[in-house]
Amino acid sequence: MGLPALEFSDCCLDSPQFRDTLKSHEAELDKTNKFIKELLKDGKTLIAALKNLSSAKRKFAESLNEFKFRCIGDAETDDEICIAKSLQEFAAVLRNLEDERMRMIENASEVLITPLEKFRKEQIGAAKEAKKKYDKETEKYCGVLEKHLNLSSKKKESQLQEADSQVDLVRQHFYEVSLEYVFKVQEVQERKMFEFVEPLLAFLQGLFTFYHHGYELAKDFSDFKTELTISIQNTRNRFEGTRSEVESLMKKMKENPHEHKNISPFTMEGYLYVQEKRHFGTSWVKHYCTYQRESKRITMVPFDQKSGGKGGEDEAVILKSCTRRKTDSIEKRFCFDVEAVDRPGVITMQALSEEDRRLWMEAMDGREPVYNLNKDSQSEGTAQLDNVGFSIIKKCIHAVETRGINEQGLYRIVGVNSRVQKLLSILMDPKMSSETDTDVCAEWEIKTITSALKTYLRMLPGPLMMYQFQRSFIKAAKLENQESRIAEIHSLVHRLPEKNKQMLHLLMNHLAKVANNHKQNLMTVANLGVVFGPTLLRPQEETVAAIMDIKFQNIVIEILIENHEKIFNTVPETAPPNSQLLLSRKKSTDSKPPSCSERPLTLFHTAQANEKQEKRNSIINSSLESVISSNVNSFLLSNSAPQPNLNSSDPDLEIIKPNRPNSLSPFRKARALYACKAEHDSELSFKAGTVFDNVHPSQEPGWLEGTLNGKTGLIPENYVEFL
Repeated sequence: MGLPALEFSDCCLDSPQFRDTLKSHEAELDKTNKFIKELLKDGKTLIAALKNLSSAKRKFAESLNEFKFRCIGDAETDDEICIAKSLQEFAAVLRNLEDERMRMIENASEVLITPLEKFRKEQIGAAKEAKKKYDKETEKYCGVLEKHLNLSSKKKESQLQEADSQVDLVRQHFYEVSLEYVFKVQEVQERKMFEFVEPLLAFLQGLFTFYHHGYELAKDFSDFKTELTISIQNTRNRFEGTRSEVESLMKKMKENPHEHKNISPFTMEGYLYVQEKRHFGTSWVKHYCTYQRESKRITMVPFDQKSGGKGGEDEAVILKSCTRRKTDSIEKRFCFDVEAVDRPGVITMQALSEEDRRLWMEAMDGREPVYNLNKDSQSEGTAQLDNVGFSIIKKCIHAVETRGINEQGLYRIVGVNSRVQKLLSILMDPKMSSETDTDVCAEWEIKTITSALKTYLRMLPGPLMMYQFQRSFIKAAKLENQESRIAEIHSLVHRLPEKNKQMLHLLMNHLAKVANNHKQNLMTVANLGVVFGPTLLRPQEETVAAIMDIKFQNIVIEILIENHEKIFNTVPETAPPNSQLLLSRKKSTDSKPPSCSERPLTLFHTAQANEKQEKRNSIINSSLESVISSNVNSFLLSNSAPQPNLNSSDPDLEIIKPNRPNSLSPFRKARALYACKAEHDSELSFKAGTVFDNVHPSQEPGWLEGTLNGKTGLIPENYVEFL
């Protein structure tokens, strides 16, 4: 129920009912006054809290802005770059939001606090003052009236008339004050309907403006949020693959740590305890030592893992001799003595074990260093890029595209290993491969077929995109902009042997079709990159650093899928130099000796017409003779082969790697630069330093034929130097 109205006519009567009505209005004003007072207190607390919140959020934003991600490796993927800059984007959004909040807080005092305080002081305060005046006049009027009524009737008439006049004046004044008070009460009751509510509305409008600004920020942030979400998902997918690889490598290292050593520029390195003579006796100081056989340089760095710091200056000496220390000549075990050219006296060192001492002794005695070439576990498989290999891949692709292109998790979900091996054995049967049927029997599940395809690619003697080009592809993926990456990968693909390029073309066309159906099979280009990157572009050395580059392998596959038509159907705009068209055979101290499994995969040739073969041979031989006649000596000292004529107009002429020139003496002696284990019956096994007789060019590109201990076989051309 609302308050009853105060009638001005009731002011004259001043009835009990009028007083009760007036009292209810006064109680309402008191209630309103208390409420506004409490509201002002809460409003100021809210503003202070908002300021503290804004300050905390600004500090949070500053922390985000100052933090910088550091990824493992020498370059970052686009996804990692997006994630790295996300913190700065978050900070910018928070700062922008807090700027708007501060504007709202500053306006809150003007639109809420000040108007409410003004209403309370000027209006309700004025009503209170009017009430005091009204109460005072009421008391005065009642007192005068009682005094007047107590006058004796025996008073003179003049005195009575004067008293009546005085009472009338007091009554009139009381009546006027009563009217003014009722008017003020009525006015305040009406004013509070807008002067009290309007500031609250303005404050809420400020809040709405702030929240709308946040909504607009969220809309502007939406595109980056979508990009970031995709990048996070891609990075998570790559992490899962990388983590399993790193965990697998860790387990291998636990089982046999010596079989998985990194290739190092040093012949031997590790911790040794070096005996140092002090004035109070001798002490054994832990050093991290390195030795280079070529320069005979030993470097000793005093270092203790417990303290985490160096214990002195580095020292380097040139090795003169190394002698095993007899056990009975010293109290310590595993010791050996080193004499230096540039330092007097003997340096006594203690290895960590007998095996460790043996390795140090072998290295310093000039014996061949022990390296683990980490051959591919599938290198001894029968998979090849021949007619059978192409037939297997085409059959698998045809089955997937006709029966299972929309299956969810295509190529990601693996089949049962036993069934995969059974299918492969059937497909690799020459009888099966000779059949004209291009489909795989419908009894085989799609996941079994896709697993068979991936397994066959892993069984090749080397990755489809070749060990030699692995680092080049990775470097291409690390270029700053997408155009440069595509151009470099385009060039590298056209440097692959023809069979490798054909197989890669076939596979990328297929994967592009799979990606086009990603809404059904959930296999986006990024997901396919995660699946096929380690298969097609695996490194030769299994190290943590190589595993960290898996993300860039995935990017290479993504670029090949997205740009397969341009890359495989057009010639690169800038042709690579002639020296880069052939496989590099330069010996480098920065890389380990090449593995036998690095030979080109193009060992299978289809029958050629005699005319075309003779034309190719004549062009190659003419080019070889021109190169030899210009500089025979430089040719003899290098392991690289001359180039065929690249300007030939014959469209059927392939660019192939020529053998050793026939114009040289056909039967010569050659010495092995590296050790090699034969992978086929037609090849020779040998150690470094082995001398071959009757060495001459073979029919296989990149291979020579020679005799060792009466047996004739193939020798990798880049493994020998002619004597």
